[in-house]
Amino acid sequence: MRFITTPLVGAYTIELEGKGDERGFFARFFCKKEFEQLSLATDFVQINNSLSAKKGTLRGMHYQLPPASEVKLIRCIQGALYDAIIDIRPDSPTYRQWFGVELTSNNRKMLYVPQGFAHGFITLEDNTELLYLVSSYYEPQAERGIRYNDPLFAIDWPVEPVVVSDKDRNWPDFNPAWHLNDAMEGLV
Repeated sequence: MRFITTPLVGAYTIELEGKGDERGFFARFFCKKEFEQLSLATDFVQINNSLSAKKGTLRGMHYQLPPASEVKLIRCIQGALYDAIIDIRPDSPTYRQWFGVELTSNNRKMLYVPQGFAHGFITLEDNTELLYLVSSYYEPQAERGIRYNDPLFAIDWPVEPVVVSDKDRNWPDFNPAWHLNDAMEGLV
């Protein structure tokens, strides 16, 4: 695996290094030793699977407050999506900055999302499916979200959303008092 730093502190894109022959290829999706060498999380408690039927389906921007903060490792296994993250750790030098990357079944890139980041994506093809490893269990009382078109962040989505849940469409504008609840400090 090749770990490539992003402009946001602690977030990485990861490229699989496949060994191939006439049968196809083999590559590791996860290696505890390689993640530990970069001091990245290795204790994942869930593997989630998401399928979006229509191009332009937007999901996000989701996160959980501590102590249920999540690390996510995301990979597209069918189709294509644009994955976006926002650093919402008040102590971070990249606080309130966002980053996006295209993940496709063909490029096999992954995105490592640290604790203290909001995460979302928009599908670029019909029937886009992704797998993501998560370091914490879902805790409804810790769930928060930032609206995908919050003007403070101005994420440059590559396509116009056509399917957005009511919940994702109605998250409030970013307000640290509600969105962070003083719980995100010290996550850097």
